[in-house]
Amino acid sequence: MANLFEEKLKSFMETKGIQGKHYVFSQSCHSVAEAAAAVGGRPEDLVKNVCLMDENSRIIVAIVKGEDRVSTSRVAQALGIRKVRTASPAEFLERTGYPAGGTPSFGYEAIFLIDPKVMEKETVYTGGGSENSLVLISPPELQRANQGRIVRIRKQSGSKSSEKLLVSP
Repeated sequence: MANLFEEKLKSFMETKGIQGKHYVFSQSCHSVAEAAAAVGGRPEDLVKNVCLMDENSRIIVAIVKGEDRVSTSRVAQALGIRKVRTASPAEFLERTGYPAGGTPSFGYEAIFLIDPKVMEKETVYTGGGSENSLVLISPPELQRANQGRIVRIRKQSGSKSSEKLLVSP
């Protein structure tokens, strides 16, 4: 039986003419490691969509490569705001229309920020609407689909993070 979230994303892609391939797997793609195993790839072949919220409850989606982590201070600085926080799974679903672990990089209203390292890849996998699906897409097409701003939002290599990330590959 078709998943309603996957169908919603596929319909959005078709309606908007977004060039990408939607894949559904029998295994979970919730984490970067699971998604990489599902596609037979590596973490750097995927992107994470880290959903954040600002003081005005606006949803911000920080898109980084699978092996990277988001710097909330860089996100706040890029947007000229004081503070951002990670959205809860319920906020994810309410604000994006997609569950945590399946959130795509486009297809809903949000402020999208894309780390420049994402743009270095020929193609990337992003959330496909559910925990068992992914979309293979070129970074320029991903940016066209979400009108995202390219800005450095990843943490410095080797920096420790105390933030709990709810991510979608």
